[in-house]
Amino acid sequence: MIDIVIADDHKVVRAGLEQLIATFEGVRLVGSGGDGEQAVALCTERRPAVALIDLEMPVVDGIEATRQIVEASPETNVVVFTSFSDRDRILRAFDAGAIGYLLKDCDPETLERGIRAAARGLAPIDPKAAAEVLAERAAASPSGDLSDREREVLILVGSGLANKQIARALGISEKTVKGHLTRVFQAIGVQDRTQAALWAERNGLLPRT
Repeated sequence: MIDIVIADDHKVVRAGLEQLIATFEGVRLVGSGGDGEQAVALCTERRPAVALIDLEMPVVDGIEATRQIVEASPETNVVVFTSFSDRDRILRAFDAGAIGYLLKDCDPETLERGIRAAARGLAPIDPKAAAEVLAERAAASPSGDLSDREREVLILVGSGLANKQIARALGISEKTVKGHLTRVFQAIGVQDRTQAALWAERNGLLPRT
């Protein structure tokens, strides 16, 4: 069973999330708050596997709440769930300790996959957020011989997505994804997607967790 806490200051959004999460098999909502302070208190008390946290909240915002949750409940993996996809907020969220970053316009299946991935310690990242992270870190990354698309595929592999999910997220065919992965494996000197994910993490392509 995956225990989860959610925090969003919009009551309608929060109620919708509560109803949606109730349909996810093996996922149990153990707390729901309307601001960052409540989120921290709930996570500290109930120690969920995952916390789904909005960014713009009263009392304590999502960035500071993430920082406090990570410190108070290290076993809780924080996934930011927001409408904002600008680079500054994304990087600040990851620097605060978030493991993932999903946007509110995602479909229910993406949210469910993200929750399950975070519970396993993977990093669910919306493709828009992934692109911003890549743009920030590409210059300093040893993967400079990869194209932008290849780096994007690599970071999504590192986030735990299967080829079909990557194809859907990027709007390309699964065959194209496989072609990019073949090139990525050759360029970074690995044999499979597990090794590629570890390489991406070690070389700074994935968010710090």
